Amino acid sequence: MRHFLFQPGLKHVRIILAPMEGVVDNLMRELLSAINPYDLMVTEFVRVVDQLLPEKVFHRLCPELLQGGMTLSGTPVRVQLLGQEPGWMAENALRAIELGSQGVDANFGCPAKMVNRSKGGAVLLQYPEQIHKIVKAMRQAVPEPHAVTAKIRLGFEDKSLFMENALAIYEAGATELAVHARSKKDGYRPPAYWEYITEIREKLAIPVIANGEIWNREDALRCMEVTGCDSIMVGRGAISLPNLADHIKNGAMQYSWQQTLALLMSYSQKELSGRKSCYYPARIKQWFSYLNRQYPQADTLFRELRVHKQTDDIVATLSRAHREIDDKM
Repeated sequence: MRHFLFQPGLKHVRIILAPMEGVVDNLMRELLSAINPYDLMVTEFVRVVDQLLPEKVFHRLCPELLQGGMTLSGTPVRVQLLGQEPGWMAENALRAIELGSQGVDANFGCPAKMVNRSKGGAVLLQYPEQIHKIVKAMRQAVPEPHAVTAKIRLGFEDKSLFMENALAIYEAGATELAVHARSKKDGYRPPAYWEYITEIREKLAIPVIANGEIWNREDALRCMEVTGCDSIMVGRGAISLPNLADHIKNGAMQYSWQQTLALLMSYSQKELSGRKSCYYPARIKQWFSYLNRQYPQADTLFRELRVHKQTDDIVATLSRAHREIDDKM
């Protein structure tokens, strides 16, 4: 097993931003790629049912396709698809590539009940043969050298099929596999069972990406030590600590609360000038639910914000908090 614990720099580590549904949209990708050395970002899922989706659907979820499949800072972006029908997944995978996606990813990890009820996401982890058919169809449709990847959890109700699912994806011709080290039933409750990823990495002849409970540089080091992986995927930790990838890869100081508040103000300005401005109150409160883990000040400010329902009141509260910190500096 490779050892990373005493290395001063982790510039060799590949860090990928996870596809967090309802959280990491193109604006969040733009903000985080501007301050972090991410190697790749994966979009929220494009839901595939029984048709070849029009180009506008892909452009809505991944406007980066209009700029070469990159964020404004130059970070590659990969479209993720979620569905259960191999043929339609294959056709939409090819469309994503033709529109400029940096590879295409299949979602077999989403735990949302609504998605699982319609036979998408993590529910497919009960059916390795179907997973194999989906990935194989996507691989056959997408020309080399474009990447066809997948993300899984360790299982649905339990972890008994974790290796069967990993092998199904590998044998179907996938380029690499990201593993969230929990089952659907585990939800997001600690711990992450990294030791299962170790077994998968040792068995598969493709890169394996470790995901789950990586909140800081120390977590990243321990995860790589346990799994032997040199590629990691971060999700909630990236929202909790905005410069997490820079902190891990370059040893940068963690963002201060002042820096984070400034980022929140920038986010607010951009969100309110875009097409999703009506969702702003809910989105900013959602972000604070992650920031509370990293910053005690976030919890205090959130107690003020959560009583407000109007955008103007929320922005005014944030602005006041930002000014108060600046005045103290």
